[in-house]
Amino acid sequence: MQLLSTPKPDRQVREKHALNEQQHQAATYGQVEAGKGVQSGPLLIIAGAGTGKTNTLAHRAAHLILNGTSPDRVLLMTFSRRAAQELAERTRRIVAAKLKERGEEECAAADLSWIGTFHSVANRLLRSQAKSIGLDPDFTIMDRGDAADMLDLLRHKLGYSRTEKRFPHKGTCVDIYSRVVNAQADLADVLQQDFPWCADWETELKSLFRAYVEEKQKQLCLDYDDLLLYWFHLAGEPAIANRIRETFDHILVDEYQDTNVLQAGILTRLFPDGRGLTVVGDDAQSIYSFRSANVENILGFPQLFSPPAQVIPLSKNYRSTQPILDLSNALLKEASTGYKNQLFSDKAGKQKPWLVTVEDQESQSKYIIEKILAAREEGVTLKRQAVLFRSSHHSSDLEINLRRHNIPYVKHGGLKFLDAAHVKDALSILRWADNPRHRLSGFRILKLLPGVGPAIAEKILDFLELNHFDPASLTNFKSRITAEKPWPALIKLLADVHHNRIPWQEQMKAVNFWYRDILEEHYDNHLVRNGDVEQLAMIALQYPSRERFLSELTLDPPNKTGDHGNDSRKDDDYLILSTVHSAKGQEWRNVYILNVVDGNFPNEYATNNDAALEEERRLLNVAITRAQRELHLMQPLRFWIPEQQRYGGKHVYGAKSRFLTKALCTALEEIPYPDTRLTEQDIAKGEEVLADIKGKVLGMWE
Repeated sequence: MQLLSTPKPDRQVREKHALNEQQHQAATYGQVEAGKGVQSGPLLIIAGAGTGKTNTLAHRAAHLILNGTSPDRVLLMTFSRRAAQELAERTRRIVAAKLKERGEEECAAADLSWIGTFHSVANRLLRSQAKSIGLDPDFTIMDRGDAADMLDLLRHKLGYSRTEKRFPHKGTCVDIYSRVVNAQADLADVLQQDFPWCADWETELKSLFRAYVEEKQKQLCLDYDDLLLYWFHLAGEPAIANRIRETFDHILVDEYQDTNVLQAGILTRLFPDGRGLTVVGDDAQSIYSFRSANVENILGFPQLFSPPAQVIPLSKNYRSTQPILDLSNALLKEASTGYKNQLFSDKAGKQKPWLVTVEDQESQSKYIIEKILAAREEGVTLKRQAVLFRSSHHSSDLEINLRRHNIPYVKHGGLKFLDAAHVKDALSILRWADNPRHRLSGFRILKLLPGVGPAIAEKILDFLELNHFDPASLTNFKSRITAEKPWPALIKLLADVHHNRIPWQEQMKAVNFWYRDILEEHYDNHLVRNGDVEQLAMIALQYPSRERFLSELTLDPPNKTGDHGNDSRKDDDYLILSTVHSAKGQEWRNVYILNVVDGNFPNEYATNNDAALEEERRLLNVAITRAQRELHLMQPLRFWIPEQQRYGGKHVYGAKSRFLTKALCTALEEIPYPDTRLTEQDIAKGEEVLADIKGKVLGMWE
């Protein structure tokens, strides 16, 4: 696919606006109309890796505001809360600088009030429009763990946990359900394409998912997928869609290549003619199909409208040297689809990326350790170097060798804050008080009480339902547990929080006070864990209401908990290890890519699927474009496969990656490790030795 707007490489930055020519064209697209803001048709900005996408998007938002568009009529959606905050702050700074340049006073109206992730905006709109569709605005949002637990309870209730053949685990059930919803695909097709080992359970899964939906509706709960699904259907109602559409003059969407069918459908339903719609993305970085992201959304965006959307590429890269970009361009040039945006850089550079052939993974690790330590001696800190890999287990050998050499490292990933049991407990108390219909939270908390098992917990929850979900009614529940110390205090806590008898700012502290003894009884290392629960109370103070706290913490959780966090005694400098998926959006001076061979790049499961193969190409491209100055592609010749001790081990040969074509290799410097290449002087000496040997052999027959 060719770009509809031919890029005009302009290496001179417009200092006045801190934008190059392409960025300025994208930021100022549309017609400025006095007193009416900016009128523009649909716009697609193809923002290649490292081309200043965030800066361009912030300038576009600022351009709209500075030319008469009210900030509260601009909707800006991103894929992370952090990205939303950064965009909002940049926009404010640009507007302030421009107003100062004009000699005008800065006003608070420059703040964007509608900015956030797709899910957070969906949550806000659904609550505001809930009564229009008969939805209770006080619904509870379930995180992925809650969804899995609810499905697990239902699969047990339906008898699917006691089948002769293994029924899909709760995590797999969540994955299947999410894929069906976000891809808007038929269950049978999803099972056939993505979960073939579960295909025999189609009928049972359909029953399970129906029960799951009914249970969520009964408990006034929505999961992540529901937020988008309800918004999608909301946007399909003409009267409601018009009401939402009239709220905004412009909608700006970041990372459009990562949208799924639901998200793209929401946009086209709300803005069918594309007026005021700007999307930014890079088809060459579309690597999340396993999350139902659909690259066809960005590839087909221009043709959704008549006339087609304007396409403006950003081609000037500010991150990498030109030899690295030459490799990226060569890789994408061989793709079967895409805009094929050719990147260029002012950072000329002389060194091509290296394609390093090593004997096995042990040699691969040795090479990387030698190089990172040598770079460190030259002043390149460990933090400025990264090792990337296709799958998490690919770094196992390297991690062992890093420990042997006492090289500290951080592997991207880890336990999510809200996945920790003690944090889920504390939040479940608050959730249950907020929404007494939420059986999952109630069930979790009740089982923490002494003498309460699943059967008694179910009886208590049934009693609460019979009494119209009034927490105070639990004082009338007759059981041996009612005399236990935590029970009366729990009922009072639930009632006080639910009816807001204590201020919101004190509610999380009250939860912590009740939970402290429970925490000490049920968990080891309770002092550290209690620190996490206390941190929840501190986080809660940042939110104006209980609903906002529960919703936003679920939609955008912190990363790690204290009891699983990094040891403070670790070095302040450490090497970065990361999967390529986790590395997207990051950059390092020196980058090493493990196992660039068939079976890894591309992944073996993608080799018989053209679409999957193209995504693997894009994944490798994302890895390549994380490097600023040095790039090393590692190519092991053999992979050892551990066997039972009796038979020892064996190895398989690593096939050359099909992506490393002859054309691509011209952008690489191929070297072996250890470097056994002979110099011209070595060759000359060898010829002398060979001549002497030949003479001696012939002399035997004189």
